[in-house]
Amino acid sequence: MACFEVTMMANERNKKKEKKVRAPFPVNYTLGEELCNSISHGVGAVFAVLALVLMLVQTVPQGDPWKTVSAAVYGVSLILLYTMSTLYHAFKPNLAKRVFRIFDHCTIYFLIAGTYTPYTLNTLRGPWGWSLFGVVWGVTVLGVVLNAISIEKFKVFSSISYIVMGWAIILAFKPLYDNLAANGLWLLVGGGLCYTLGIIFYALKKWRYMHSIWHAFVLAGTVMHFFSIYLYVLD
Repeated sequence: MACFEVTMMANERNKKKEKKVRAPFPVNYTLGEELCNSISHGVGAVFAVLALVLMLVQTVPQGDPWKTVSAAVYGVSLILLYTMSTLYHAFKPNLAKRVFRIFDHCTIYFLIAGTYTPYTLNTLRGPWGWSLFGVVWGVTVLGVVLNAISIEKFKVFSSISYIVMGWAIILAFKPLYDNLAANGLWLLVGGGLCYTLGIIFYALKKWRYMHSIWHAFVLAGTVMHFFSIYLYVLD
């Protein structure tokens, strides 16, 4: 009897440990929601590949390494974000989904830094360009490391850093205004607003299909930033 009780107690402890290791996902999306989530960013992944090709076709013949390298960095960051997000939402709740959830959150940092790269290395460069480039990529490295350690533990830091990084460009508004065409500037601001307004729907992700609407805002922001970069930075 005593042996049986010891065995039961050991089993209970193991179950508790397993629950801690395999904590439930913050939101359990329905199959329909996950289909919309994965398809929407699957479309984004296709757009990202086309965007990279278009930017390289435009910049390589110019013979300007600053434009070519920054276009490649930006294009790859787009592909990484949309591919990781698509795969994360495509998997059922299992170990693979947990791994790709980490990748999904980490690539948000890469997209922000990747988007900054063409502006900082071409439109700005100089003190403002290099300062923003260094700070944004430095925070990106820190954010990736912290998310790899624990998404939940550093959730507040990530949320704040995403927004602050995204709008840090305001610090260089004057030189950006002087060196970027008006349409390019408006597309840049419009894209930032799309990302920021989309956060409202991201915060409501426990409501059905709100996360898919968030994805739509992300896509809109990406398209606006792409055309700002493609037409007015890499031209």
